[in-house]
Amino acid sequence: MLPVLLAAAGGYLIGSIPTAFWLTKVWKGVDIREVGSGNPGATNVLRAAGPLPSLLVFLVDVGKGVVGVELGGTLGHGFLPTAIFGGLAAVAGHNWSFWLRFRGGKGVSTTLGVFLALSPVGALVALTVFVAVVAVTRYVSLGSLLGSLALPIYLFISSRSGYLLAVSILAVLFIFYRHRANITRVLRGTEHKLTLSAQGARSTPGSPPPSPGDPEEFRG
Repeated sequence: MLPVLLAAAGGYLIGSIPTAFWLTKVWKGVDIREVGSGNPGATNVLRAAGPLPSLLVFLVDVGKGVVGVELGGTLGHGFLPTAIFGGLAAVAGHNWSFWLRFRGGKGVSTTLGVFLALSPVGALVALTVFVAVVAVTRYVSLGSLLGSLALPIYLFISSRSGYLLAVSILAVLFIFYRHRANITRVLRGTEHKLTLSAQGARSTPGSPPPSPGDPEEFRG
């Protein structure tokens, strides 16, 4: 029981690091919560500071998931459920960071990191689907949704651990729940499309501009 509690506590602390908030403060001297959608995630960093800071935020947030799993695995001496616990706690820390008064993102990038550690091939399948969907549609939210959905499908087909399959299904349900506003906008054709410039991810012609408080397409 103690390893699980330590994994949960350590994973949460790692996940709670507010990467986007700190990086944009240092890089641009701005509060990411006051720019664009106000969300401390990779897409909003793209708006506020450009592609390189956005990529750095994405990579660090993915790393938080990897480290959470590795910490749990180490504390549990390789016991898979403890490793999973550490990873899930990192996602929880990312989504509800105590640094940001228990606010955060949608957990997509940190969840990707969790599965890069637990099922690298499955995570790469999900990432490939994400990149393909975004490249075709420029909807980051749709890429996140379909990419997450690809993960349990892969795990089911490949007959991987039942633990991993169950956790991947929970992750998909959570990601879909956090993207419910985006799903509505995609269906209405009003979702914002991705561009690769600072101030960026501006809406394409015919789409409404992002506004403070508007739910983020991809909260990392």
